[in-house]
Parts: sequence; C-alpha cells; structure tokens
Amino acid sequence: MDFARIPADWPFRDRMRRVRARPHDWCVLDVGTGPTVVMLHGAGGSGHSFRHLIPLLASDYRLIVPDLPGQGFSRSGNRGRLGLDGMAEDIARLCTAEGLHPDFALGHSAGAAVALRLAEIVPLRGVIGINAALGSFEGAAGIMFPLLAKVLAVTPFVSQAVSRLWGTASTVRRLLASTGSPLEAQGQAQYLTLVSDSTHVDGTLAMMAQWKLDPLLARLPTLATPTLLIAAKGDKAVPARVSRDAAARLPAARYAELPRYGHLVHEEAASEVADLILPWMAGLRA
Repeated sequence: MDFARIPADWPFRDRMRRVRARPHDWCVLDVGTGPTVVMLHGAGGSGHSFRHLIPLLASDYRLIVPDLPGQGFSRSGNRGRLGLDGMAEDIARLCTAEGLHPDFALGHSAGAAVALRLAEIVPLRGVIGINAALGSFEGAAGIMFPLLAKVLAVTPFVSQAVSRLWGTASTVRRLLASTGSPLEAQGQAQYLTLVSDSTHVDGTLAMMAQWKLDPLLARLPTLATPTLLIAAKGDKAVPARVSRDAAARLPAARYAELPRYGHLVHEEAASEVADLILPWMAGLRA
C-alpha cells in the first residue's frame, strides 16, 4: 500500500497499516481494545465509512477495519476473487495471518452479506448488518444489471472513464442524495476521493460483476449465528423491507428499524446505530 496516496486528512490515517495476506495487499485500520469486531464496508466505499461509529465502539472493542480488496486503499492480488465467497475466504485468511480470532463481524450493505458468509467460515458470536444488501434484483433488472456489470468490468479503460465522468463534486453529491443520505461536506469530499480513483472504481466494478448472492440467501434458514439487522426507513438504495424479510428467515435474528435516515445511516446517525449495537453485543458477551 502506498501511504502517499492516502489524503493527509483521511479518517484514522495514522492508525492504518499495510498487511500482506495472500492474495491481497490490504489496508487495515486496527484500533481499540477488547473483543474483536471485523467491520466491512459496502461496495464502492472504504473503511472510512465507519469514521463516526468507530469512536463509539473502540472503548469496548478492538476494531479491525479493512478496505475490501481492490477498493479504498487495499490492492487486489487476484481480480478473480472479488465476489462474495472469495472476499469472505480472503478476509478469514487475513484474520489468520494476523492471529485474530474475531468475536463479531459488522457489515454495511454488501459488507453485511460478506459478514454473514464469513460467519460460515469463522465461528463468530454474532453478526451485525446495517442496511444489509440481502435481496436479489427483481424482474429484468435481475438479468440485465449483473450482465452490464460483467461487461463493464472487462471493458478496457472503462474505470478511467467512469472516474472522469463521475469524479466531480456535483455528481458525488447527487449520488449520495439518491441513497437518502446526502452527508456533510467532509463526507462528500471523502467519497469524491474514492470515485476519482480509477483503481477503486475498477475494484468496485469487479465486485459487482462477480456478486452471486442467491446461494447465501438460500442458506439463510440454516445460519444459526445470532444476527442483528438494522435498517433505516429512508434508505433509497436498499429498502428496509429487505432486512426485515431476511431477519424473518434467519433462525436467530433480531430486526431493528430507525424511523428516518438513508442508506449511509451509520454515517448520518452513528450514535443511534451504536445505541442498538452495543447492548446487543454486550448481551451476547454476557
């Protein structure tokens, strides 16, 4: 990882470190003390998305926050392993390389699916999903979107074109607003940094192209790991009913819904999210 590429004011920059765990070159934030929580961001984001939540959890937990391979400041060593199964397996390998024995996994959006898949590989006390992307596309979108992602992911120079096209403050502002989470100016600037990075865009497109969720969804009734699914009523990207329906299919799930906010609720209202997470994890520890 080239630390020169990380902006000087990037959240927790001084606590990030480079970890080489096959096959990837990871950027990992390691902060706090206590039982270990692996925190996994969603597609197109990075560990920075937990910047407001981390201080609320770090006094009681050790937080391991990697950028997913190919995104943020982690570099992929195998572009064919950026789907759900490959990522979960490689995160488990990262934990082994670091001598970590996670107690919990917390994921936002697509990161919640990775967290549930990780729970099938590594024994965990619990999984937390925030606006979890645990639903399949419906109708024609279910066919066309994955196909389009695959085409884009293998088209030469498309990531550079996307970065140039979308890497403007006005576009990022519109994209965030479309999720129901407009964010403050600093948050918008951080996402602009990511969208302007063609390597990050390429990793995001590859993840979308390789995303296969149906096998995990079919196994939900067999996943016995205690799970807390938190949804925001104003989420325009992943409707709250997706988490509500998934919780109904999981044998040991609790569902909680915040009456407002959008897809990035953990960035908009970190204290309200922490108020749901901390007692739930404490109950499992007890």
